[in-house]
Amino acid sequence: MTANAPKTLTVTLVKSPIGYTKRQKATARALGLRNLNQTVEHMDTPAVRGMLTKISHLLRVEEKENA
Repeated sequence: MTANAPKTLTVTLVKSPIGYTKRQKATARALGLRNLNQTVEHMDTPAVRGMLTKISHLLRVEEKENA
């Protein structure tokens, strides 16, 4: 395994952003999450990690190594 192999993050929206701030709703939309239980994949970058941290209470995140 190489040290700089790109990782993929599988992100699932498990809780509705209804009742949370507009900013948190916008973050979910920016990640491509529009429906409950929808899953998207993103590259593991600092920008994406920051977005995931902001709405971590709404998400389930799984790391996947790319070979």
